[in-house]
Amino acid sequence: MSISTSAIDSPQELARVDAQVDWVVIPLLVVLLGAIFSFQFSLLVGDWDFWMDWRDRRYWPLITPLVMVTLPAVFGYAFWRLVRLPLGGTLSILAFTLMAWVSRYLNFHEFAGFPMNFVVPSTHIAIGLMIDCILLLTRSFFFTGIFAGFLSGLLLWPLNWPLFAPYMVPVEMQGTLMTVADVMGFEYIRTAMPEYVRIIEESTLRTFGDAVTPLTAVFAAFLTVMAYWFWVWVGSLAFRLKWLQKVV
Repeated sequence: MSISTSAIDSPQELARVDAQVDWVVIPLLVVLLGAIFSFQFSLLVGDWDFWMDWRDRRYWPLITPLVMVTLPAVFGYAFWRLVRLPLGGTLSILAFTLMAWVSRYLNFHEFAGFPMNFVVPSTHIAIGLMIDCILLLTRSFFFTGIFAGFLSGLLLWPLNWPLFAPYMVPVEMQGTLMTVADVMGFEYIRTAMPEYVRIIEESTLRTFGDAVTPLTAVFAAFLTVMAYWFWVWVGSLAFRLKWLQKVV
């Protein structure tokens, strides 16, 4: 007895169904990846990146690259292991950037009333591109950690300087020399933040660099190398799990 082949078994129909599944699954994965990255970034960096006046020359350039290489390292290992493509860094940071803009606009601007130029997200896309490009050229996570990890910590501040520069102009407010970002911090009060933890370096113009920012960047670069290696190792451990091997 012959069994009739249904229409869905034809190559054209299978290709159409596969394309429809991709249109559903890929956006969901991007949103999920961005949400996970955004939640992790909010917990570990938080106010250091939420407010323009908190992007100081010590903590922001030190903490941010350590957190920023986490998912690019883990998902970079996953993409390289599964499809041999260096896409993890770029895709994870692009997804994070999308979710960061949505969150800042809806939560901080529309709901809380802060101006967007006070809560605008930092730019990290170049870091993801750099990680993936170096992985493509070296084909080694060891050398990617040395070069891409070091540059990620070293270049974070220069990459964001064009975005920050207009808010680092010196101004005088009630006889005190400070930056435009600090003045905005006084004008837009954040009730959840005690006044005694505001970062105001009186008359030092912290964002013009001095000797602190380069030293912080170099220190962050060395730490980011080790952080990248660590999270690649975590990604390799995850792929040893039996249930994950069955899925992939």
